[in-house]
Amino acid sequence: MLHLRAVSPVDRTDRVLDLLREHPGVTHLVLLRGAAVRPAGDVVEADVAREATDEVVASLCALGLDRDGGVTLEVIDTALSDAADRAEASVPGDGADAVVWEELIARTGEESRLNATFQAFLTIACLLTAVAVVTDSPVTLVGAMVVGPEFGPLAAIAVGLVLRRWDLVRRAGAALALGFPLAMLITAVGAWLGSYTDLFDRDLALAGHQVDFVFEVGPFSLIVALLAGAAGMLSMTSAKSAALVGVFISVTTVPAAGYAAVAAVLGEWDICLRSITQLAVNLVGVVVAAALVLAVRNRRRRPRDVGRPLSTG
Repeated sequence: MLHLRAVSPVDRTDRVLDLLREHPGVTHLVLLRGAAVRPAGDVVEADVAREATDEVVASLCALGLDRDGGVTLEVIDTALSDAADRAEASVPGDGADAVVWEELIARTGEESRLNATFQAFLTIACLLTAVAVVTDSPVTLVGAMVVGPEFGPLAAIAVGLVLRRWDLVRRAGAALALGFPLAMLITAVGAWLGSYTDLFDRDLALAGHQVDFVFEVGPFSLIVALLAGAAGMLSMTSAKSAALVGVFISVTTVPAAGYAAVAAVLGEWDICLRSITQLAVNLVGVVVAAALVLAVRNRRRRPRDVGRPLSTG
């Protein structure tokens, strides 16, 4: 279930109430007349079965509430209510499989932003990869996989391509195009300082083999990227998510970027080029697989969703 709160202009409240009353997937309907201050209006709250949410939100937006009022959604972790059980049973499908498109657009839009937090996580992940390379430590590499934040923009590109939200594609593309080079540059500076101060031995770093799979481009690189992209998008578009999905996705991207930076500092240009190729192949593979999964799950969208710019707030 999701909790829906709508701020409605007074002249449209009755239509909002009729819409929500008539939908079988809606329950726990509450009206607070005159409760909204800015924008002014009435507040209408309800609990909505996940599989009915997209339809309900579309109907509210057709009344102009997204322009003249507001609609917010919150996930309900626990609902002890026979009425809620009846609402979920009355609509077709399984809530875990339902895609709430507005939620997906808002989530990927937020995660696609290039900001200080995104850049910090990406840089730390690349630096952890550098430590993993010079110490030949798969455990440290796993740490880099956990920290890597790059699936957010990759998922945003997939959503933007499928729903034709080109502003979302541009925003996410900029985050990756600027974020990765900056993180790799900082990692290269760190690797150079480590080499200059004899923090690690160049020969020992090159002698390690447990993390060499990062730059070994092959058919399995693409397979892993495709599976990771599919798993990540399934996680984002359903009520079920696996705790290790982010780890699985990051294994194909951040490690390659960090390895490329270290290899450049050590003068191993062949490894550097292969790592960058690995990064490119896997970025494309993740986006393609995520977009395919989303396209399969996509339903007919209403006109307001096609090409509608995202809020920059």
